[in-house]
Amino acid sequence: MPMLTKNRAIEKEVIRIISKTKEIRPGRLQADKRLFQDFGFDTVDLVDIILELEKNFSITIPDEVPIDTVGDFIDYVAMHTIPKSE
Repeated sequence: MPMLTKNRAIEKEVIRIISKTKEIRPGRLQADKRLFQDFGFDTVDLVDIILELEKNFSITIPDEVPIDTVGDFIDYVAMHTIPKSE
């Protein structure tokens, strides 16, 4: 799978998971949007998103990773996801 297609698929899935947490339309979740300030997410919401992403992508997101925006989640998942062999 070409890198751009893989990253787009990851982006769509990350946005789907985030939007499901607070029932926010996926179209509102641009990469530069801050989860706490722009959407009112709290720590419990963040933990729910992290757990779902870890389960979905078979990765671990350590507590010390600075995640503030939608793009931070997308970038972290894209950098730490091993491509599935075809």
